[in-house]
Amino acid sequence: MAKLFRAAIMGPPGSGKGTISQRIAQSFGLQYLSSGHFLREGIAAKTGFPRTLGQALALNNLYQLDLVISLNIPYETLKERLSDRWIHPASGRVYNMGFNPPRVQGKDDITGEPLIQHDDDKPEALTARLRHYKDVAKPVINLYKSQGILHSFSGTETDRIWPYINSLLSTKMHTQPSDTCQAQTP
Repeated sequence: MAKLFRAAIMGPPGSGKGTISQRIAQSFGLQYLSSGHFLREGIAAKTGFPRTLGQALALNNLYQLDLVISLNIPYETLKERLSDRWIHPASGRVYNMGFNPPRVQGKDDITGEPLIQHDDDKPEALTARLRHYKDVAKPVINLYKSQGILHSFSGTETDRIWPYINSLLSTKMHTQPSDTCQAQTP
């Protein structure tokens, strides 16, 4: 049986987890699971999905992660990214009015359907949302740091962080005796 390469990407809302995950999937031929997508579904179904130390410990009991990528993005950058973020609900396509706008304002490029902004991406909700992430993420980050699998990347632009992540994964994945991989974004 092939060994799976398991990685998680952590970061506050708007830090680029989805963009990095897509690049990993394209560069390494992987598929990824977005917990943000599952989180929104869970909230809608009133089941919830907390990103807590308890959840990380439960994951550890099921699978051993090979590495965890932590994205450290300045607060002002996150605030700017999130307040400019618009989403096509049916597909999950994300647009940013600052650097990846739709061709037609407020409309999905492919379907022409209206884009929405999540309530928690609106400026009035951002500060509390980012503070909450920081509070719950700290013990999880400390857990992965204590296990020696945490790799932190800081910056304001995903394009500048990506080459370092790509290099790390190229090294780690080529040292793993595996032909099947899996990446997750908690």
